[in-house]
Amino acid sequence: MADSPRRPGRPVDTSINERALAATRALLVDSGFEATTIQAVAAHSGVHASAIYRRWPSRIELIEEAAFPAPRPMNVTPTGDLRRDLRRFIRGYVAAFSKPEARAAAAGLLAHHQTSRAPGQPEGYLRVSARPQFHQILRAAPEDSVDPAVDPDDVFDMLIGGIWTRIGILTVTSRRRPLEAIVEMTVRILRPCGG
Repeated sequence: MADSPRRPGRPVDTSINERALAATRALLVDSGFEATTIQAVAAHSGVHASAIYRRWPSRIELIEEAAFPAPRPMNVTPTGDLRRDLRRFIRGYVAAFSKPEARAAAAGLLAHHQTSRAPGQPEGYLRVSARPQFHQILRAAPEDSVDPAVDPDDVFDMLIGGIWTRIGILTVTSRRRPLEAIVEMTVRILRPCGG
C-alpha cells in the first residue's frame, strides 16, 4: 500500500520543546520549584499550555527533563576498582547537580516522588536518585575493600551530604578542597577494620 500524501497544514514547530525547556530552566532558577508551573512556562516561553501538555503529562516530567536532560544523570558503569568508581561517581554527581536549575529542582522532585509512590513510580524517582548507582559500585568492588558490617545507605547519605555541602554551600566560602578528599574519606569509611 502506498503512503498517503501528507495533508497540508501547519508545519511542525520543532522549537517548541527547546523553548519550553529553556523557560522551565529559567523559571526554576529565577522563581523556584513551586512557581515553575505549566502556566508559568507557557507564559514565559510563548508556547501554549496545551502544546506543553502534549509533550509532558505534568510539570514534574517537564521539570525533570529540563533539569536533568539525560535519561539518568548518574550513569557510572562499575569497573570493580572502588576508588576509581567512587571518583567517577562523585564527579558525575557534582556535574549533574551543579547546574543552577538542577539545584533548584532536586529537592522538590525528590519530595514529590517520596509522597506520590504509585505503582511504577520508582523509575521516575531514579531519574534524580543516585543511590542505586552507589549500590552497584559497592557490589562490584572487591570483597576485601568493603566492610559487610557497614550499611551502604548510611555511607551514601554521608557521601551525598558532603557533596551537597560542596555544591551548595562551599561555592560561597573560600574553602577549596579537591574532590579526591571525599573519595579518600569514603574509601576509609567502607574499608574493613584492620584493612
